[in-house]
Amino acid sequence: MYHTSNEEHPIDIVNIASLEGRVKERMEAGAFGYIRGGSEDEWTMKENTTSFMNKKIMPRILQGIDHADLSTKLWDIDLKTPIIQAPSAAQGLAHENGEADTAKGVAAAGSIFSISTYANTTIEDAAAAAPDAPQFFQLYMSKDDGFNEFILDKAVKAGAKAIILTADSTLGGYREEDIINQFQFPLPMPNLAAYSEQSASGNGEGKGIAEIYAAAKQGLVPEDIKKIKDLTHLPVFVKGIQSPEDADLAIKAGADGIWVSNHGGRQLDGGPASFEVLPAIAEVVDKRVPIVFDSGVRRGEHVFKALASGADLVAIGRPVIYGLNLGGAEGVKSVFDHLNKELSITMQLAGTKTISDVKKAKLID
Repeated sequence: MYHTSNEEHPIDIVNIASLEGRVKERMEAGAFGYIRGGSEDEWTMKENTTSFMNKKIMPRILQGIDHADLSTKLWDIDLKTPIIQAPSAAQGLAHENGEADTAKGVAAAGSIFSISTYANTTIEDAAAAAPDAPQFFQLYMSKDDGFNEFILDKAVKAGAKAIILTADSTLGGYREEDIINQFQFPLPMPNLAAYSEQSASGNGEGKGIAEIYAAAKQGLVPEDIKKIKDLTHLPVFVKGIQSPEDADLAIKAGADGIWVSNHGGRQLDGGPASFEVLPAIAEVVDKRVPIVFDSGVRRGEHVFKALASGADLVAIGRPVIYGLNLGGAEGVKSVFDHLNKELSITMQLAGTKTISDVKKAKLID
């Protein structure tokens, strides 16, 4: 029998990394493996976190700072923290309320929730769970233009503030844990089911990740950015940028934001850590559009280093899902609260009062 958590309460956190072991004890092996796992030898997944140690923060004193101000802004969206939630599929694997509880927890943290095409909650229900909070929609572009129009229309009507085009996942990475566990999605993906003609993947239930990705458009081109903008009249982030050349290409094609990510090490193993490529990408972007960064973030100091290296916002994926499993919406908020606490301490000890100050901070080798 497949079980998910139904708990909702704050969780005690000593450090974010410790959540993984706590969740492993509670979750069905295949579901946990799908969430935790990376591709092939998981080298890039591990490097995502360890690469932060290649840069050091210079402590500053006598700066007259008695507290840190974590508030920031994206376009006209006011945020209480520079940490947002990275879109993650199939959150019903972790909690029976799935993305609805994540949306509530992220809203309570004063941040941005992003819902995936492959969610276990409808776009409408996720929006209704936190009606006054900003939400983004993550598009896995389909081979079927009709489906793309259908799902993007749903996102617009639900009030999405931006579209995230995930461009690094036109097929799944070689994830051995899913193969060993013979993992298939045990729950339906209602955003797929709502489109009756999407026969390639149905509603996702009982399908493996390769079968889900079979419906994805594998030949993405720069012109797809304009298609999305024309259909939605919303800003478009291109997610999965790992090279300066691709960042420039996306901006020139109309992208309103760059999302530096290697999908948490779940796609190309042997590629660089996300943090490793961030500075060069930020230099090419040159503040033309905002930059969101993710992959491997487990500490407040990681958030600090990413912001100091050119990111405007920093997104977290697996930690949010672990918080969801352990405590529902309150558990999600606990993850943000803990990272905010660590970031606040880091900011004060580094002599930076505001997020703007952090972005000006110099890291050393």
